[in-house]
Amino acid sequence: MEEAVSRSKGSLSGSLSSHSAIDDASATQEKSRDWEIDRRLLKIGEKIASGSCGDLYHGIYLGQDVAVKFLRSEHLNDAMEDEFTQEVAILREVQHKNVVRFIGACTRSPHLCIVTEYMPGGSLYDYLHKNHNVLMLTQLLKFAIDVCKGMDYLHQNHIIHRDLKTANLLMDMDNVIKVADFGVARFLNEGGVMTAETGTYRWMAPEVINHQPYDQKADIFSFAIVLWELVTAKVPYDTMTPLQAALGVREGLRPALPENAHPKLVDLMQRCWVATPDKRPSFSEITAQLETLFEEVKVGRRGDSSGNNKSRGR
Repeated sequence: MEEAVSRSKGSLSGSLSSHSAIDDASATQEKSRDWEIDRRLLKIGEKIASGSCGDLYHGIYLGQDVAVKFLRSEHLNDAMEDEFTQEVAILREVQHKNVVRFIGACTRSPHLCIVTEYMPGGSLYDYLHKNHNVLMLTQLLKFAIDVCKGMDYLHQNHIIHRDLKTANLLMDMDNVIKVADFGVARFLNEGGVMTAETGTYRWMAPEVINHQPYDQKADIFSFAIVLWELVTAKVPYDTMTPLQAALGVREGLRPALPENAHPKLVDLMQRCWVATPDKRPSFSEITAQLETLFEEVKVGRRGDSSGNNKSRGR
């Protein structure tokens, strides 16, 4: 497993952000395998979340707060180990303020775990749906821009996430959103064709549901659902089972357009969830549009002493 992770070099070499200290540290880590975690140095605290194949814990490693994802040994098989290897390979290669930071991994089977920075704000899903936070438009736009910047970085570096949803968007102590959970993410090789049904039904693009060839534009569709959640603070297709939602999406179903949303956000949602992937905008285009709208809203708010701009819908 250790050898497999070391061999799993992605296509990002030389294309990451030029932070010399980080680059130097990464090069040193690669040579000395400093990213290999000694589990004896991990202090495990409370369980944060549970998944079908593993559990996430709050922990301490070398004096810093971390999140530790353990794979359950009873569920280990070749496919799970391959996914683990791929996730570590991708996390080792990415460095962006809107992508969760990789600290290390234990690759000695059967005790496999991945250690990342701890995100005290929890997930965007919990923030919206469990804490019942209703966002003002400026905060909504900040969150959406954070997501887009993180995803644009991944796409620029030939990575497709394949499970973009609010549960995989985490918040730090300053409410900065970071893309997390690369368990099903993949390097997008130009020669390869993806057809596997991967992700979570309520956020899944129709081409993925239909097992058709797909690319990074599948992540754009998922972002449209995330944006809809930010605007409405509702769970998508909440009156349906996940499978019913998926069957509906493949037939053209989309979440009901929010009545009081800013018209530019409604237009953006619709362009991002169109059935034809090639007609969806890129994350760099979406980021530019959201940043322009953010500036417009700030200017409008300064000129509106009545406070009408404070709702998330206007």
